[in-house]
Amino acid sequence: MTKHLIIVENIDDWSPYFPSEQVIDVDTYLQSLSQNTHSPAQILNLCRSLDYLSRGYYCSMVAEARGHRVLPGLRTINDLSRKSLYAYDLSDLSTQLDKQLSTTSAESFVLKICFGQTPVTSLQKLARQIFEQFPCPILEVEFSFNAHWIISQIKAGAINKLTETEQDFFAEALDSFSHRLWRKPAKRRQFRYDMAILHNPKETMPPSDMAALKKFISSGRRIGIDVELITPKDYIRLAEYDALFIRETTATHNHTYKFARRAESEGLVVIDDPTSIIRCTNKIYLKELLSANNLPMPDSHLLYRNDTAGLDKLCETATFPLVMKIPDGAFSKGVIKVNNADELREQAPAFFQQSAIILLQEFMYTDYDWRIGMFNNKPIYACQYFMSKGHWQIYNHNTKKGTSSGKSSAIPMSEVPEKVLKIATKAAKLIGNGLYGLDIKQSGNRIVIIEINDNPSIDSGVEDNYLGMALYDDIMREFLRRLEERRAASH
Repeated sequence: MTKHLIIVENIDDWSPYFPSEQVIDVDTYLQSLSQNTHSPAQILNLCRSLDYLSRGYYCSMVAEARGHRVLPGLRTINDLSRKSLYAYDLSDLSTQLDKQLSTTSAESFVLKICFGQTPVTSLQKLARQIFEQFPCPILEVEFSFNAHWIISQIKAGAINKLTETEQDFFAEALDSFSHRLWRKPAKRRQFRYDMAILHNPKETMPPSDMAALKKFISSGRRIGIDVELITPKDYIRLAEYDALFIRETTATHNHTYKFARRAESEGLVVIDDPTSIIRCTNKIYLKELLSANNLPMPDSHLLYRNDTAGLDKLCETATFPLVMKIPDGAFSKGVIKVNNADELREQAPAFFQQSAIILLQEFMYTDYDWRIGMFNNKPIYACQYFMSKGHWQIYNHNTKKGTSSGKSSAIPMSEVPEKVLKIATKAAKLIGNGLYGLDIKQSGNRIVIIEINDNPSIDSGVEDNYLGMALYDDIMREFLRRLEERRAASH
């Protein structure tokens, strides 16, 4: 279980707040030999000064040297000390200021930010963005106006200089930021590791439903991993955990990739890892990867924007129908069937508005697609996804009631054709050693790979319908193995 400590310059600095055994003074932390271990710890550095070579500076330095996660880290402290660095980092944010501060009459003012929160509700989004770039418990941001609003200075604030009103706001912000860090923990089972599962309650087609998420939590806790659900707003809390499991549809251009990158940089065990997200979420990459490694796939063609000659040639020589795909579509979105050359010419412009290259593949109708779940290059489950009734895809997004999907059947691994498992294993190894879903079509003796998913669906009553809780246990045990392996490597 990760230890959580709050470090203050003087123990009296914490007197306005809830008493906790987790609060110690900086000298105790720096001088205690018992802290100099490899046991995981999350440190909140609330020293009065973070100036170079001050005790606050050394607190973060020693914490990082001991392998502890600390807020703020040395990089943040050093960046805040050099205006040239943070001015560059905030260039994108500065463009928002004129709009957000248009009603402000003062020529300058200071905004106080506590754990990404500010009492000024109109500037809350900006405060969160600043905190994410400079994760420091208390930030003082000075704004000034000279033809345009600019951020003229950012510096770390001090806990001992907060007013009574600011103390109340600080306590509320800290409570919102992390219940673990300052409240006396209730008596409960001690866990070896902490895991965050990123999910989005607002997502219409998440990779795991709530029932499946609860099974992941139950499985993890049985083997010593304390599992907690987090949402996109919890980005800055990632350093509290030992592992991140992304159960939200991934994309390189949204927050899921940002979460994966941050988790990896913090040393967490992370699924899906950033490399797998990059490789799996683009069908052009997968087409080239499979082709380069001589793995079977449908006959495929790439069509380039403004390549009129290429379009004309494809219209003349291709065997229709063809399946047209946007490179980063998911759950059958961005995928259509074109039955002839006229339909191809009609639909291509809309697709080119979204991507400079589009993928066209031969149409192979089958009653179902194989889904082989792979983790650490080993098959862990098999499922047959049947086409939506009266439709050529598993998902039909154009019904009167919205989206419908076909039936599914979880299959014992012993009943999966050996060739399907062999091809799935070879393809997964090309991506990495993460959790993947291999979509494979089988027509007679012909077997082709349709897609490799980095964030495969695992829903209660679907993928787990044959294995039950054993599927969740297999996945969580692999997380545990990686966590133990990482801890052993750090000794």
